Amino acid sequence: MSTLVEDRDLGSSRDCPVVEGKHQIQHVTPRTADVGGIPVNRVLPSRQRRLVGAWCFLDHAGPSVFKGDSRGLRVGPHPHIGLQTFTWMIEGEILHRDSQGNQQVIRPGQVNLMTAGRGISHTEESVPGETQLHAAQLWIALPEADRRTDPRFDHYPDLPSWEEQGVAFTLLTGEFAGRRAPTLAFSPLVGLDLVSREASTLRLSLRADFEYGVLPLEGELDIEGETFPTNEMAYLGRGREAVTLSLPAGGRVILVGGEPLDEEILIWWNFVGHSKAEIAEAQQDWEAGSQRFGSIPDYDGAPLTPPPLPWKL
Repeated sequence: MSTLVEDRDLGSSRDCPVVEGKHQIQHVTPRTADVGGIPVNRVLPSRQRRLVGAWCFLDHAGPSVFKGDSRGLRVGPHPHIGLQTFTWMIEGEILHRDSQGNQQVIRPGQVNLMTAGRGISHTEESVPGETQLHAAQLWIALPEADRRTDPRFDHYPDLPSWEEQGVAFTLLTGEFAGRRAPTLAFSPLVGLDLVSREASTLRLSLRADFEYGVLPLEGELDIEGETFPTNEMAYLGRGREAVTLSLPAGGRVILVGGEPLDEEILIWWNFVGHSKAEIAEAQQDWEAGSQRFGSIPDYDGAPLTPPPLPWKL
């Protein structure tokens, strides 16, 4: 991540217009990026949409198959502040290491959640011998009151799951359909993975005070007559109490939502902050090798270097 993203630069309206009694839906198109040698489709942030609740970053990695001498995903030591990194694993295995001394392999059906708070660094790499990768990697912006919380790492191998109308549900965070995920959250959020065993149409209940986005990870998604190809997000806005989704056999979508975060949020490189000064301080500390971000001695490789700040200090 090497773009300065500010509130005033991006689509910030949370209310999709209602035309002839029908809520309109915003199409949010992805762009291609490279993360640790793996091509990803980056959906958030973009000029079209900066946040969905406190969700401020969304990469869809893969599905990728590693061939030849490829070592798969390999992301060297890098810092974070002011956010939670949220990894939902679909295929493959990734080893997480961080400056708090945590080491954890994440496997399909599991969530890794790292709370950066005032500062942490970590690495991510495919497990030796792994030949594939498919995951959704997201960031959650911490509210200003919690931005300097103590860094920590949580692993969630068991999440609420159930089947309904031919669709397998996994609740990644928050509450849905009378169920609650154990995932640590600092603001009202929801994350939901849906996989259709067969072509299915289902109606989901929503909270009118939440804004929502739905991203097809596999197969096309139809929402009330509008088609969304893989990697194009449907932004539903807020004010809805329900939505009807149609998925093909083998289709997969991720739904994210939350209470709008009405705070200034800036994203630069791997930092999320509430001011330019806060981000500049973090970058200077990383470049100086400050103990604020610790170290990861077990990783064989150099730390990542940020690009120059895009503004004068």
